[in-house]
Amino acid sequence: MQGKVWKFGDNIDTDLIIAARYLNTSEPTELAKHIMEDADPEFVSKMSYGDIIVAGENFGCGSSREHAPIALKAAGISAVIAPTFARIFYRNAFNMGLPIFELKEVDEIDEGDTIRVDMANGEIINISKAKKYKFTPIPEFMQELVDAGGLINFAKQEIAKREEA
Repeated sequence: MQGKVWKFGDNIDTDLIIAARYLNTSEPTELAKHIMEDADPEFVSKMSYGDIIVAGENFGCGSSREHAPIALKAAGISAVIAPTFARIFYRNAFNMGLPIFELKEVDEIDEGDTIRVDMANGEIINISKAKKYKFTPIPEFMQELVDAGGLINFAKQEIAKREEA
């Protein structure tokens, strides 16, 4: 993963990620049109596919809605990096196949920087500043969920494997 950084602060809740007024649908492409709208009304028009959100503490707090990681992933956000994530958002993100990474040094990364996530080495590389950071390792099973594209795809793959055996 490599992309341009978009910075947000602490306690970005699920209502800021995708406002409740858009929850009359669960269609990912519709939700994607409105991510981060209440934090930055122009965000969707400014971001590009593959960009990365870097935020402060407690990203994804608030409700347990799965719409938040679904919308981020559908909009093309390739990853979210924060020092901590709300517990339910953390699990929902992996279940939806959205990679998230815990990194304490987010204050050293600026909006507009280009960063790359090196999963094999457990590093986040700030290309703009030529700096490397080690992220908190992702449990192997959670990585399998991301690689499969989410929990549903993972389950389908597991069923197919058993049927072949």
